[in-house]
Amino acid sequence: MPDLNRMGKLILVPTPIGNLSDITDRAKDCIIKARIVLAEDTRTTGKLFNLLGIKAQLAAFHMHNEHSKVDRVVKEIQINDSNTVLVCDAGTPGISDPGFLLVRECIKSDITVEALPGPTALIPGLVASGFPSDRFIFEGFLPLKKGRKSRINEWLNEKRTIVFYESPHRLLRCLKEMQSLLGDGRHICIAREISKLHETYHRGTIGEMFIYFSKNEARGEIVIILSGKNEKT
Repeated sequence: MPDLNRMGKLILVPTPIGNLSDITDRAKDCIIKARIVLAEDTRTTGKLFNLLGIKAQLAAFHMHNEHSKVDRVVKEIQINDSNTVLVCDAGTPGISDPGFLLVRECIKSDITVEALPGPTALIPGLVASGFPSDRFIFEGFLPLKKGRKSRINEWLNEKRTIVFYESPHRLLRCLKEMQSLLGDGRHICIAREISKLHETYHRGTIGEMFIYFSKNEARGEIVIILSGKNEKT
């Protein structure tokens, strides 16, 4: 049996989604003191840490290897009296990124899990959209193929604000699908490059946004905020 008094912790540490100033002193301290930092892409995280002046031991932990590595990571946390940090490429681990599986298994093994508050794109997009933020649903990324239209169709009578992520090269397809299933008139906000130099918010109806982005190529990270049914803007 592992000594629970000497067992390490798993700490989920958010990293900047754009502006490097969004990293907190607490996040830096956790990273520096960690025995190892599990990173979605060690090259991306390595470059980020270099820019931030942080030195850390990195190991890959991503959607393609998390199932095969999770048991080993849990055992390593159990036998060490130092902490393990989990980061993703940008934002908060577990939000449309790896993290859930490892957190669940750590909890099952009585390992303490801490989650630091910090950057994530969905909250700034939501609160700056102008839509109600007291009640909302977050859909992550839509399915690429199977189930995509049925997911959108679920929003037809949804009264809460809906937030989801989309890639720029699928934006027009997404707007066209929403036109077909939800109609032209539902109000929408498309946030691009949140916290970065070229951050923009485009607001209007689904039909208006389809026309706009048919003429203007979408680039960068995108958060889409869709008004609830019958929401007046």
